[in-house]
Amino acid sequence: MFPDVFPREKYLEKMRPFFDSDIIKVITGIRRCGKSFILKGIINELCARGIEEAKIIYIPLDKRGFKNIKTPEQLEEKIESMIEEEDFHYLFIDEVQNVTGFESVIQAYAEEGYSVFLTGSNSCLLSDEISTKLTGRYLNFEVYALDFKEYLDMKKYYDLTIDQDLYVEFNGFVLNGGFPKTLEFPDVRTRQIYTRGIIGEIFEKDVKTRKRISNLAVYERVQSFLLNNYASPFSITNLLNTLKEEGFSTKAATVRGYIEDLRKAKIVYECNRFDLKSKKAIKRDQKYYLADLAIYFATNTDNRLNYGPSLENIVYLYLVSHDYQVSIGKIGKFECDFIVRDRNQSYAYIQVTYSLQGEDAKSTERIKEREYRPFREIRDGYPRYIISLDKFRDQQEGVHHINAIDLFLGKETI
Repeated sequence: MFPDVFPREKYLEKMRPFFDSDIIKVITGIRRCGKSFILKGIINELCARGIEEAKIIYIPLDKRGFKNIKTPEQLEEKIESMIEEEDFHYLFIDEVQNVTGFESVIQAYAEEGYSVFLTGSNSCLLSDEISTKLTGRYLNFEVYALDFKEYLDMKKYYDLTIDQDLYVEFNGFVLNGGFPKTLEFPDVRTRQIYTRGIIGEIFEKDVKTRKRISNLAVYERVQSFLLNNYASPFSITNLLNTLKEEGFSTKAATVRGYIEDLRKAKIVYECNRFDLKSKKAIKRDQKYYLADLAIYFATNTDNRLNYGPSLENIVYLYLVSHDYQVSIGKIGKFECDFIVRDRNQSYAYIQVTYSLQGEDAKSTERIKEREYRPFREIRDGYPRYIISLDKFRDQQEGVHHINAIDLFLGKETI
């Protein structure tokens, strides 16, 4: 039904068991990460199974012919006009937030047994507020920008050139990012113009529509601070002091509100600290990770790679997109980049570094001591990992050393 749609198996696999269920399927994620194409991928798969097209209702509310649908009554009228006979149907609605009060209509069709799929980009739909909009049974599927494996697979799908040296490709992935449409553009500059457009669109449609920005200059400075300090320990006090030094007068509550707007718009993800001794999350000194590194490179003039935080950001996105629960680790007086839990509630401890090799023997020794030291404080038997871009492994003290590219391509697992 939709030609040339790259099937993102990573997400189709998660959703496939629910294709025929009357549980409402909600697909969320930052704008332009490919949610609409996942809907199209599901439709293509249903058609390949032999489902009649008449049983599939697809309503893209941001496209010509559908943009005038603004009320629940208009939405229901449109759906009814597409139903040929009263029977089981698959109902796909893209950008559902364009209809104010869509919930009652959607729930009615789900209660009748329809299989309903929704996407939306408005932060009201993407946040935890969705639980108040869709009471009852629904599942939320979080979609992220392309990971490195998807990036390569999509290039292969569209017959784009792939460098034989995967490290060259990885460098390009870091700069270009994982917004799927960027692969259509020939150079980094054009891709960055496109990404800046995405950020502007998110601000206009997902941030400003939530509430009036009381101080635009402060908001822009807060956004800039978070984007420029991704993967670094964050302190609201430090940010307030920075704003004060730069002549901005504002309250902590205002700044927290702006950060929350960025989080709900999926520009950044918050990762809280976890104290291994107390087994409790610590709501301070958290880190923020970008939804895509292209956001940083598109909004800064400096395109030099800083592999430390860049690699850490990519590892974070890999972990959360593979359904790990992720925290920043606090092990006694030492820090561990990530403490993760899988679906079986088993822990693993992870350090991320560009390389364990320094410029000389002494610097190599210092790097290894820094990375291995936190693990020595761990008293349980859960696995410990160092993830780096080193081609040669450094297995010591029972710690698994994983090459990051092998991890991203599925050749290694946590």
